[in-house]
This record gives sequence, C-alpha cells and structure tokens, in this order.
Amino acid sequence: MSSPSEAPSGTAAAGRPAGVIHDLGYRPYGGPRLGEGPVAWSFFLTGLRNTYGLGRSGRSKVLPMGLLGLMLLPALILVGVLVQARDVLDLDSQIVSYSTYPITTQLLISVFVAAQAPALISRDLRFRTITLYLARPMRRPVYVLVRLASLATGTFILIGSPLLLMYVGGLLADLPVGRETTRFLGGIVGALLLAALLAGLAALVAALTTRRGMAVAAVTVVLLVSYTVVSAIQGIALGTGNDTVGEVAGLFSPYTLVNGVQHYLFGVEAATATPPEGAGMGLLYLLVTVLTVLASIGALIARYRRVSP
Repeated sequence: MSSPSEAPSGTAAAGRPAGVIHDLGYRPYGGPRLGEGPVAWSFFLTGLRNTYGLGRSGRSKVLPMGLLGLMLLPALILVGVLVQARDVLDLDSQIVSYSTYPITTQLLISVFVAAQAPALISRDLRFRTITLYLARPMRRPVYVLVRLASLATGTFILIGSPLLLMYVGGLLADLPVGRETTRFLGGIVGALLLAALLAGLAALVAALTTRRGMAVAAVTVVLLVSYTVVSAIQGIALGTGNDTVGEVAGLFSPYTLVNGVQHYLFGVEAATATPPEGAGMGLLYLLVTVLTVLASIGALIARYRRVSP
C-alpha cells in the first residue's frame, strides 16, 4: 500500500501540471478560396514548366533544353547562310521552307514528346498523385485538358521557335515581307496542329501504362515507325503511279497529315512524296486531323473516368 506522499502514476507531482500546452501559432486559413479556373491555370503553368525541367532537378533540364538547342541550331545556320550569302547564292526564299522544317527535325520532336508525355501523365498514375489532382475543385475532364494543353504548348514552343528564328532571318535578308509573313503564318498553323496531334497521341499512349520506360518506347514507336511506314508506302505509290494510295497512306502519320493540311490550306511546298491533291482529299486530311485530336481527348477522358480517386 503506497504512502499518501506518493503521487499516482500519470498524475502531477508536487502540485505541478503533468503536461504543457505549447502555442505553435497555427491558425485556420482565412483567405480567399480559389475555384476551378485559377487552380487549372496554375496546374497548366506548372505542367508547362515541367516539360522543360524548370522547377525540377538539373538532370531533368538536360534533355528538353538540349533538344530545344538542337532544334534551333539548324535554323540558326540557315539564317546565317541566307543573310550572309543571299546575293552570292542568288537566294530569294528560305533555304528550307517553314512547312518542311518540322519533318526534317521530326526525330528531335518525337524524342521530346516521347520523353515529356510520360513525365506529365504516367508519373501521376504511378505514384497516385492523381488522387490529389482529382479532388475538388478540379474535375477529371479539366485535368485531362490542362495536361494536354501543357504538353501541346511545350511541343509548340519546340516546333515554333526555329520557325520564328527563320522568319526574323528572312526579314533581315530583305525577303518580301508580305510573302514571308504569309508563309510563316502557314508554318505556325502547321506547328499548332502538329503539336496538338503529337500531344494527344503521346498522352493517350502514356496514360495506358504507369511505367515511364514503356511509355517512352511506345510513343517513339507510334510516331517514328508510323512515319517510316507511310513514307515507304508513298515512295512506292509515287514510283508505280498510284498517287491515290500514297495520299491515303499520308493520313496515318501526324507529320505527313499536318504537312498535307498545310499544302491544302496554304499551297505551301509539300514535304511528302504524294501530298493531297484536290479539294476532296484536302478536306479529308483536315477532317482527320480534327477528329484525331478530338478522339485523343475523348479517349483520355474515358481513361481517367476509370481511375479511382
């Protein structure tokens, strides 16, 4: 039996309290609560920055920044030759047309999209951060559109930057302003369409797997192999006189598809063996481009409806 002077276990001793409450200064948030629009805009900017490794580790910046530099380098060389040797070489237009440049550098563009689409899409699914993004106030369709917009904008910057550099070089070389501006705008429209197509297809492929390596390989195969097969078919069709077969084959690669749309809408130089000839085939190219973008968005939304929050 304990003596009266002994304090029971867990109680105060010598009249002192058993515990101390510390005021850490926490207080409830009393500021404005933003809705879906500001959240989506912030999410878009973060995704766009991530496509070029901004705000991430130095290693994450190497590939996208390196690819951007490689995209600009040929354009810079072409501008230098155009400005310095226009009279010597008797040049009256761009050495490489605006519509041809993306196909010429398609390897760099494909690698960029194949690397950045999984970084934006597959990583959220693998590490389940998607459960945080799908919480209110941002809905699933908004998440899909914002992710696609970030990837498409980053891809457009990659494709459009060398075209802008070439345009400035053309003005410095005293090429006709009106003609050069028209061709440049046609090239920019093509860059927008190509960025939307590539972003939609790459994001859809990346959303089907949570493994980044598999997503990168799958996107690369879809983009590069499709162009290789289409180019081979178009070359054979041109050689055998079956141009219609080549025109139809051009619908199955984003690069030939967009170049065909540019050729149809703006009459620019075709970079493919069998570009669409006639209003009917040109309209078909344009229709397939729009439907492919819309189908990619719809398929992505359907994919994320199956993701449990």
